[in-house]
Amino acid sequence: MTEIDPRIDALIPSWLNLPEIAERLDVEVTRVRQWVKEGQLIAVRRGENRALYVPADFIAADRIVKGLTGTLTLLRDDGFTDEEMLEWLFTPDDSLPGTPATALRENRGTEVKRRAQALAV
Repeated sequence: MTEIDPRIDALIPSWLNLPEIAERLDVEVTRVRQWVKEGQLIAVRRGENRALYVPADFIAADRIVKGLTGTLTLLRDDGFTDEEMLEWLFTPDDSLPGTPATALRENRGTEVKRRAQALAV
């Protein structure tokens, strides 16, 4: 968990801190911390108090967005850092169209994973 680069921070439309995620998903904050530790979510330090935040687009109404965890695993296996993953997920891709994060929210995870796998080549 690193402090986020302002350039990458600007790509992400909104953020949630860990207690907000816990409240939305009706789980304990410790569970959200475990998801971050296990790599199911990416959390970065931001703001004056350097609190941990997760992109709001990673959280659906009642769960982590479908396909996100697998995509993060693929990107990590390709050697991406957390910041590089965030940059890739929130940079528009004309072939999708939109960003990979938006495509995941729209249940187009297969397309996103295909692109993530192609990065390894």
